[in-house]
Amino acid sequence: QLDRTEVIKSNLNPVFAKVLMLDYYFEEVQKLRFEVYDIHGAHSIGTRDDDFLGGVECTLGQIVAQKKMVKPLLLKYGKYAGKSTITIHAEEISGNNGYVELSFCAKKLDDKDLFSKSDPFLEIYRVNDDGTEQLVHRTEVIKNNLNPVWEPFKVSLISLCSCDDERKLKCLVWDYDSRGKHDFIGEFYTNFKEMQKISSGNKVTWECINPKYKLKKKNYKNSGSVILSDLKLHRVYSFLDYIMGGCQIHFTVAIDFTASNGDPRNSCSLHYINPYQPNEYLKALIAVGEICQDYDSDKRFSALGFGARIPPNYEVSHDFAINFNPEDDECEEIQGVVEAYQSCLPKIQLYGPTNVAPIINRIAKQAAGKEPVKDASLYHILLILTDGVVTDMADTREAIVRASYQPMSIIIVGVGNADFTDMQILDGDDGVLRSPKGEPVLRDIVQFVPFRDFKTASPAALAKCVLAEVPKQVVEYFSHKAIPPMNPVLNSTPNSIVNTPE
Repeated sequence: QLDRTEVIKSNLNPVFAKVLMLDYYFEEVQKLRFEVYDIHGAHSIGTRDDDFLGGVECTLGQIVAQKKMVKPLLLKYGKYAGKSTITIHAEEISGNNGYVELSFCAKKLDDKDLFSKSDPFLEIYRVNDDGTEQLVHRTEVIKNNLNPVWEPFKVSLISLCSCDDERKLKCLVWDYDSRGKHDFIGEFYTNFKEMQKISSGNKVTWECINPKYKLKKKNYKNSGSVILSDLKLHRVYSFLDYIMGGCQIHFTVAIDFTASNGDPRNSCSLHYINPYQPNEYLKALIAVGEICQDYDSDKRFSALGFGARIPPNYEVSHDFAINFNPEDDECEEIQGVVEAYQSCLPKIQLYGPTNVAPIINRIAKQAAGKEPVKDASLYHILLILTDGVVTDMADTREAIVRASYQPMSIIIVGVGNADFTDMQILDGDDGVLRSPKGEPVLRDIVQFVPFRDFKTASPAALAKCVLAEVPKQVVEYFSHKAIPPMNPVLNSTPNSIVNTPE
């Protein structure tokens, strides 16, 4: 058990306030189970008096991709718990939502010194949910000046307002005293939303109020004013910002059908369909595909083949749909890809050579679309499963350099026991990959992994290794293009993962 909410009494439609915090990893399938109980006893859940009202199982990836997920509650043996549903909301809480650069000055501050003018400095505090105050920034002291102009400063949005633009901020102005007994000049309250009202030519001004003077002096107006003269917002988006903004991950698998794999009817073949366990091609496909499918709303995946002679004319193709439908190469869910692969094998002749550039170019063309990419609505992942060294290495390097300018990542899994030394070049981890003409990739978009390194490990370990770099690659692409998430928000509530049964 990871956590539990508070108990809400006598309510069939409870809204739970407690935040349930979980670490999120794109490259893993994180299975969750939510259970709802009606508590009778005064003790914790688990006593015999408590009634199980229903539960639901899902993955964290599904919740993140949908942002708000509504599911029916199920009793034991998969029976529906009447019309009961659970609603689970997801928000990112630790993501760095960027930083802001602020410039403050003041006018006509109270003079607290007898023989000179005040030495003012400004403090900004964040007011937390529990009422406590956290110091965010303290400016430098401006000596002997009732109209100070403080140096601009940068602060992260998490520090300033917990990425909540309506969170209260308390600002204090002091007259500096070298003995530490600073004289209070005045205060004001604001929030980041109000600060953002600044526009070209317009500044945001607050009256600096000393509450004691306000009570005692009838004609008291203020102890000066504080002015926000400039605000520069620098957004830094995370992978979750893009996914939760609606970015879909389109998954394409490309399978090597060259003769070096061996006759599929022979049990020694890498393409042999064993009725008792999946071959290496299927293991790699399922491990990676099961994670990617949570991020694609229509759950349809492109499945391509290369290096085979295909019907009806049995000419060699390095880019064909394994469902033999050139108009629509997509299959329903990962299971559909598995079935298309199994039914395709008896109909084709394994041949060669191992050319992968045509498929990389095809997906790059799809990713580019008819017009320049303008929003963060779609990102492509191409999984290439191959048993040998690429034959068209020069063309492949050129294709990868071109593809690095498009919203896509390439994962290559080497199946079997071939010498994959040359494949490490494509990965780019040992140096920047370049085209034959010397042009470097814009981004490192290739991850190569030999399947044999994971033969004894779980499928999850393989998926974790090959997908770990994808979040960084997604952010790099859209950041380079200066494309924000489709629905970027500065949350008006604290970022959280909350579950709300209804």
